[in-house]
Amino acid sequence: MTEPEKNDAIDPKLLELLVCPQTKGPLVYDRENHELLSKKARLAYPIRDGVPIMLAEEARQLSDEELRAL
Repeated sequence: MTEPEKNDAIDPKLLELLVCPQTKGPLVYDRENHELLSKKARLAYPIRDGVPIMLAEEARQLSDEELRAL
């Protein structure tokens, strides 16, 4: 897997519209890891080439430490 480009930010208007597909709750943009985080679902959805991949099977589980940091 290639390293995501750090300057490839997600459009703020898109972020306002997106919700977690499992919980329908809000998402937090993690610029450093290039992911959208769902605290309620405990999932981190990847962003690839500027496109959020909103599939649970593509997401990774958030650790307890990561959740506390949100």
